[in-house]
Amino acid sequence: MAHHHAKVIIIGSGPAGYSAAIYAARAMLEPILISGIQPGGQLTITTDVENYPGFADVIQGPWLMEQMRAQAEHVGTRFVSDHISAVDLSQRPFQLTGDGGETYSCDSLIIATGAQARWLGLESEQKFSGMGVSACATCDGFFFRNKHVAVVGGGNTAVEEALYLANLAQKVTLIHRRDSLRAERILQERLMRNPKIEIRWNAAVDEICGGGMPPGVTHLNLKDTVTGEISELPIDGVFIAIGHKPATELFQGQLPMKTGNYLVTHPGKTATDVPGVFAAGDVTDDIYRQAVTAAGMGCMAALEVEKFLAEHSDDPSERLEELQHKQPVGAWN
Repeated sequence: MAHHHAKVIIIGSGPAGYSAAIYAARAMLEPILISGIQPGGQLTITTDVENYPGFADVIQGPWLMEQMRAQAEHVGTRFVSDHISAVDLSQRPFQLTGDGGETYSCDSLIIATGAQARWLGLESEQKFSGMGVSACATCDGFFFRNKHVAVVGGGNTAVEEALYLANLAQKVTLIHRRDSLRAERILQERLMRNPKIEIRWNAAVDEICGGGMPPGVTHLNLKDTVTGEISELPIDGVFIAIGHKPATELFQGQLPMKTGNYLVTHPGKTATDVPGVFAAGDVTDDIYRQAVTAAGMGCMAALEVEKFLAEHSDDPSERLEELQHKQPVGAWN
């Protein structure tokens, strides 16, 4: 199997990965971008995008990702269609192994593997994805102005989504499978005070129903988690807010992680605690999770990589322990 080396390798091909590639290529770092199993990330399954700066009209998520990829390729990024199955960050150059046995090494690494929304696992959920089913109120709430929407979940994310949607929708129904919420008390108080929000306790979504042309959601079949009784809730859209799962399994035990297994970076930066390893986008961002913020972090990561490589260009194989001694936490200025 072939081996490939680069000054910088980028794992992941969403807005963060593509933006990092654009900036790294323009800095003449000759980056390799390994696209993974879902080239383009979550935006490839997003239809209408109305909040990415620079476009007066609604654009399609897959088209936006195609344009980012083409731009990165145009300025000199080398693309590899592979899925990384193992990494070794204990030595420099860092070592990576692909699913098919190809090996890679790099002097610096940008992790942009993203995150995925947790779904209910219903067949009807996937059927109406992008047609009334969403996992991002900030992204899609605008399309449900003055309509009746439902939010599924009981944690901070669900309550925050419900409060946000209450500013747009005519009515919001929060659906929770238990009789109490897990969200912070202050968020619960705001939720209870909002006259546009109703809570359906002890309820789980049994099926998402809809029809028409173009297809859209018309109602939910809800199952009472205590009695098992099925009831119908007429709605125009449903937002699944049961959490996100960052793609960080590769880095367990090698990089510090915070709650939810998001990668930890130094405050205001993309640098991790392993010198030469940077993280950008939803793989580390558990707050905003927007395409534009991911793209911004990709830019930051590439600029930090450029600085890192310039400072250590004399000896790229310098031992990791020595780098850690030279770059203590707080020294990334």
